[in-house]
Amino acid sequence: MNNLDRRFCVAPMMDWTDRHCRFFHRQLTRRALLYTEMVVADAVIKGARERLLGFHPNEHPVASQLGGSDPAKLAEAAAIGEAFGYDEINLNVGCPSDRVQSGTFGACLMKTPHLVAEGVAAMKAATKIPVTVKCRIGVDDQDPEEALDTIAEAVFTAGADALWVHARKAWLEGLSPKENRDIPPLDYGRVYRLKQKHPGRFIGINGGIQSLEEAVGHLAHTDGVMLGRAAYHTPGILAGVDALVSGEPQAEFDFAALVETMADYAASHIAAGGRLGHITRHMVGLFHGLPGARRFRQILSTDANRPGAGPEVLREAFAVVDLEGLRQAA
Repeated sequence: MNNLDRRFCVAPMMDWTDRHCRFFHRQLTRRALLYTEMVVADAVIKGARERLLGFHPNEHPVASQLGGSDPAKLAEAAAIGEAFGYDEINLNVGCPSDRVQSGTFGACLMKTPHLVAEGVAAMKAATKIPVTVKCRIGVDDQDPEEALDTIAEAVFTAGADALWVHARKAWLEGLSPKENRDIPPLDYGRVYRLKQKHPGRFIGINGGIQSLEEAVGHLAHTDGVMLGRAAYHTPGILAGVDALVSGEPQAEFDFAALVETMADYAASHIAAGGRLGHITRHMVGLFHGLPGARRFRQILSTDANRPGAGPEVLREAFAVVDLEGLRQAA
């Protein structure tokens, strides 16, 4: 599936983009490429694969993000991901957490582009699906001009099908993972210059993008846009993605049908031993800005987490939302 449409993606986010989140996001957009949370290659090889990699077939197109630095292990984990049915394997070269640093992968790999290239080459040799990389513009005292050029040249020479760039440095010492998402300044121009240098390569941009309008602006300079926290905290904006990507007029989105689909999905999850809160925690921001949205959040944050809570809680929450504002905007 080298012809994957990557113009709009939802970023991999630890503890957020699990299978329930992705199923929910897929109800809002048919076209966006969805990414899993990062899964460590060692865990894929030795751990509970269905729990770590399993996904609903309706999630397609969906990509698996791997963390690791050992080319042989990355290759084995990538092959396992391909067998599970993923449409793409992505290598994390951007996460700055302490746990990632202790495992010598994530953002610290920006310092060893040759090792990243070896990992990409190994994954390409082990799979037939696209292999991509997500990185930062640099780490610590690196010069972003040199660091980003070097990692891009390395991964593309190794056969990477696309490079996603979070347009911030990562500071491995002195900043927490949360601070690394906000404090280092954004430098979108650096990503634009990389694209100018590689006109025939896919270069996508990520970091601090708050709206679909901003996304359109970035698409004038890059090949794709990846939204993270904005897509998670205000998921209703994803209902506009398909029209944005296709260029067709945006039709009124059927939120009532969405809620019924999620209620049915929740019922199946509960019947299998899960809890309603596993699903509704990803939905609390769905109606951000509309009358009733606060009460919707309250119901999903409290009632949905009570013992025995069932899908009727989701329907009750939806009943308090006034959708007239959305209809007027459309």
